[in-house]
Amino acid sequence: MNQKLPSIVIVGRPNVGKSTLFNRLTGSRRSIVTDEPGITRDRIYGSANWRGRQFEIVDTGGLVPDDRAAIPREILKQAQAAIAGAAALVLVVDARAGATPLDLELARNLRRTGKPFVIAANKVDSLRQQDLAAEFYEIGADIFPVSAEHGMGVDALLDRVTTDFAITEGESEDGAPSETEVAIIGRPNVGKSTLLNRLAGAERSIVSAEPGTTRDAVDTVVQRGDRRYRFIDTAGIRRKGKTSLIAEKLSVVMARKHLELADVALLVCDAAIGVTAGDATIAGYAQESGRSVIVVMNKWDLALEEARQAGQKAQRQSPTRQETKENLPTDPRRLAAEYEALVREKLKFLSYAPIVFISALSGEHVEQLYALIDHAAEARKRRIATADLNRWLGTVDLARGTSPAARRVKIYYMTQASVSPPTFILFTNQRQRLHFSYERFLENRLREHFDFFGSPVRFIQRFRERERDDKGRSARKRRRAD
Repeated sequence: MNQKLPSIVIVGRPNVGKSTLFNRLTGSRRSIVTDEPGITRDRIYGSANWRGRQFEIVDTGGLVPDDRAAIPREILKQAQAAIAGAAALVLVVDARAGATPLDLELARNLRRTGKPFVIAANKVDSLRQQDLAAEFYEIGADIFPVSAEHGMGVDALLDRVTTDFAITEGESEDGAPSETEVAIIGRPNVGKSTLLNRLAGAERSIVSAEPGTTRDAVDTVVQRGDRRYRFIDTAGIRRKGKTSLIAEKLSVVMARKHLELADVALLVCDAAIGVTAGDATIAGYAQESGRSVIVVMNKWDLALEEARQAGQKAQRQSPTRQETKENLPTDPRRLAAEYEALVREKLKFLSYAPIVFISALSGEHVEQLYALIDHAAEARKRRIATADLNRWLGTVDLARGTSPAARRVKIYYMTQASVSPPTFILFTNQRQRLHFSYERFLENRLREHFDFFGSPVRFIQRFRERERDDKGRSARKRRRAD
């Protein structure tokens, strides 16, 4: 039986090194670290193991309790939600700056929660600087001078905060549910965070009309029966020329990095606007990364309402006018079919990706995403036996594939090299790579017979070994004859 890991929540005012400490404890570069304050806004989760004790680490945004602006208020709300489920708290302070009024106020607030907490006096980079932490003893909590950047003092901090955690090292992991990683990608302000909150059934990600609210990748684990999903809400991806702040540039880099670690990508587009050039660019990133892709047309309720109003206006202007292709019908199913054709036209290279129309705000059709994710995650790991592949190959009329090559294409043998994504090795008579149109023909036939739902298919071309040997022997004979 799987139990929830104890949680250590890192809190503190902005720019004291919380994300650096988080990355140090988790052994990753999960949180973005720059000199610009206010980078972390949502809760960032990671896992760690210390002396056989497994636990969860939560990085929170910089806290400013009295700030009533929308984003700081939401950061505080997210931090409070994390604190409520914490087993221990770590208040990070800047030892070089000394005990500020905000540090003292945060310490008082943490004491009111009744949760055990310690103070990590950060930026103590040498033994000679340890006296800088003395100023914080007035708070009345255990003080640990640390350097999150260099790791000094972190061992003692972990020994203290994990004292009461159970030792789990060596326990059997049999029966642990497999985890499907799902990256939620798209342009800024298309509803990615709203979708994450709807899928998680909780306000896990800050939602704001301000574009670029999400900067770090926010991940949430959702358990449904024997299946577990890790949803990663990435920052909105924009063209490099559209990003100015270093935080935004790093957010885009990290978004692409987390995309490449996922199993399935949910490409979220704004149905009320349609598929833009930016959407197509992000779709290209997903296709290149080899992730399985599901195209999610969000705000479908708004698109339907706009279509309904347009239909009513057209009817008023021309009461006798019949519906045509230019005058889209207002029936939701017919409109979805028309709209899907338009999306397919814009995203031709994602012909294998299913398209779903949802409203993350109302929750309409969001539940069906789980079935699509399961199907896509299973299909990308499907392995076909070599014998079955070659039996299928014998049924394919290879002459039907169009190729500008001078030689007629012959595929002597085929085997699957890997999964995630499914990758196949073709032994052919071609000296050059097969034309993309021929690869597409072969891929379409493969998909008709085997289920690779939502997943890209890769081909690697090889010369048949016997043909190489024959050519080699012929060349040697010619040399001897000369």
